[in-house]
Amino acid sequence: MDKSIKAIFFDVDGTLLSHTQNDVPKSTRIAIRELRKKGVQTVVATGRHMVEFEQLPVGNIKFDAYLTLNGNLRLDTNRKVYAGTPIDNGEMEILARIFQARKVPFVLIGEQERYINYVNETVIKTQEETKGTVPSVGKYKGEKVYQILAFVPEREKEILDNLLDECQITSWNDTGIDIIPREGGKSAGIRKYLEETGITREEIMAFGDGENDIEMLKFAGIGVAMGNASDEVKAAADYVTDTVDQDGIAKALKHFGLID
Repeated sequence: MDKSIKAIFFDVDGTLLSHTQNDVPKSTRIAIRELRKKGVQTVVATGRHMVEFEQLPVGNIKFDAYLTLNGNLRLDTNRKVYAGTPIDNGEMEILARIFQARKVPFVLIGEQERYINYVNETVIKTQEETKGTVPSVGKYKGEKVYQILAFVPEREKEILDNLLDECQITSWNDTGIDIIPREGGKSAGIRKYLEETGITREEIMAFGDGENDIEMLKFAGIGVAMGNASDEVKAAADYVTDTVDQDGIAKALKHFGLID
């Protein structure tokens, strides 16, 4: 076993969770149990909210910690929030106006709740494709927001990007984007987790398949791209494993001598 690796961070969709099987491969479940028995910390790093995470097949797997909303909320092993990075107040004024105008489907996500301004066919289709749920329609009341989902084509992503100075935007689907604090993101959440635990970036590994995983894969001592990842994601990784459906996580962990 490579004793230099002390923690491993896992994306969920397309990495832990197969959307074709709508389940976590058995080999992945066994691998995570084996890692934890050997004292390697296993941490979720997902764009999803914990409410959604717990409704997925991956929700019944025990991890050491959870970085949700692309690292902007940090939860302990008991899934209790203990820290977070909200969107800048000034930026939220712009985003709130877009939300209230109801011309772009927006999901506002706070620590406890998530709600949408309106639902159209793009929202329904995108969430069906990604096994996501459609939140209830709600009104923004001024609470802290840690992430916004927008259901827009690529050209509208660019318009939003030009409007926002203190946020960053990444895609997780052809018609789905995440809007998060500029100082946020999975790599930022991981960095803070390492400060809390005393682990160094050279002592971690990360697995991912999406655009929102690129910085995390670059940051980790060993970044592993799934075989089902795009070429851009693969180019950011140190190692490319097999697909989620072909036991990619277990194969990579065996390659690096972390499991038997």
